[in-house]
Amino acid sequence: MFDGYIFTENSLTNVVEDGKTAGFQMRTRIPYYRGIPLSMVHDVEVEVDGEAVPREDIRFTADDGEHWFTLEEMETVTFFRWEYADEATVRVLREGGLAPGEHEVLLRVSARVAYIPVPFSGEMKRTVTV
Repeated sequence: MFDGYIFTENSLTNVVEDGKTAGFQMRTRIPYYRGIPLSMVHDVEVEVDGEAVPREDIRFTADDGEHWFTLEEMETVTFFRWEYADEATVRVLREGGLAPGEHEVLLRVSARVAYIPVPFSGEMKRTVTV
């Protein structure tokens, strides 16, 4: 139902830090109709050209990069909310980022809410050109 919001169009970019390309990132919206604390984000998955990105290489922020979290850290973050109207950023740490050219990137975001017994997710695959 929320799949169309999962991977914001034209949002994927390589990330340059200290003159080096440290990875890439994309924007996403929550797959739910209300805001939730980050601890209720069940999982964030990224695949590039059919290859899954390891969880430990994924970072997440819901406040324009002021606070970055690993997926493991997010499990205990109850004080910080991802609101429905706010786009979050998913960053993948990958030396060199994405090579120039066309890539197929899948982003899947899963959330838990109190009254639904299983996590539910939204996903979107885009073909992007870097």
